[in-house]
Amino acid sequence: MIEWHWLWALWLLPLPIIMRLIPAVKRDEAALKVPSFTLWQNDFGQYQVGSAKVNFAWLLPCLIWAGLVVALARPSWLGDVVELPVSGRDLMMAVDISGSMEIKDMEINGKAVDRLSIVKEVLNDFIDRREGDRLGLILFGSNAYLQTPLTFDRETVRTFLNEAALGLAGKKTAIGDAIALAAKRLESNPAESRVLVLLTDGANTAGEIEPVKAAELAAQMGIRIHTIGLGADSMEVTSFFGSQRVNPSRDLDEDSLRKIADLTGGKFFRARNTGELEEIYTIIDQLEPTEKDPEIYRPQTSLYQWPLLAALILSLIQGAFSTGVFSSGVLSRFNSTKGGAL
Repeated sequence: MIEWHWLWALWLLPLPIIMRLIPAVKRDEAALKVPSFTLWQNDFGQYQVGSAKVNFAWLLPCLIWAGLVVALARPSWLGDVVELPVSGRDLMMAVDISGSMEIKDMEINGKAVDRLSIVKEVLNDFIDRREGDRLGLILFGSNAYLQTPLTFDRETVRTFLNEAALGLAGKKTAIGDAIALAAKRLESNPAESRVLVLLTDGANTAGEIEPVKAAELAAQMGIRIHTIGLGADSMEVTSFFGSQRVNPSRDLDEDSLRKIADLTGGKFFRARNTGELEEIYTIIDQLEPTEKDPEIYRPQTSLYQWPLLAALILSLIQGAFSTGVFSSGVLSRFNSTKGGAL
């Protein structure tokens, strides 16, 4: 549809008629002098069409005026409504893919699976719910790697998460490096709220920076870190000496994770099974709610240049006739050859 920015300008269209109806100014009074249209009227204003004499002296000036007024009204073509992603949080997810994540102390539908598989299962649902946020993904083991920079494209984040493989980043755990990398990426993308959700099943055993130092740096940048310690408290394993119960999370450093969360204003969570992990990400949804009202955008294409161009072309034609570029002889020959057909 067409929208007019200055619709009031269309009221100027009848102005030439109004001016025509105003009585002429007397000769002895001051008046604005304008070029005479006598020559133009003689050449183009009147000519014979069959047996009738037609006067077109008014046509071009009126069309030129109409083109200028329409251009002044600033017409624009409105496209279809586009729903923009709402401006929410910058939320980075750091996921541990070290060797210990292969421990099968979690269950899906009663079947034992490794820790990374359950993380993928739960995080996929979490990603679906984060509409309006810019999401990023960091995978860490002995080293920390940025898999997906902050983006509204949740499908890409999901794809890279599902393609993560155990031990791909090394067997050890560099929690401090993961926090530092996340802080660097979040700082470069200003937002009202910056959040890191860090999930690990162990302690910091690699990397260049201590986790607490990295958390202090993140706190100075206004980054909030929610930490999740993953792993069951006990599981049954079978060995040469028979079945026995062990603690598969004995290496989990809960104290450091809790301190990281406290320093940055976040929360520490402990996930011992699939249900608890799902509940944790639901709680994070409540702590970091997404924006609900989408922004609406309708693309606009300006059209004022077309009536303005038409007015310019008509002005050139009028100027050509008024200066005698087209002689009356040319029009006479045109009338003699075409008049009968008309």
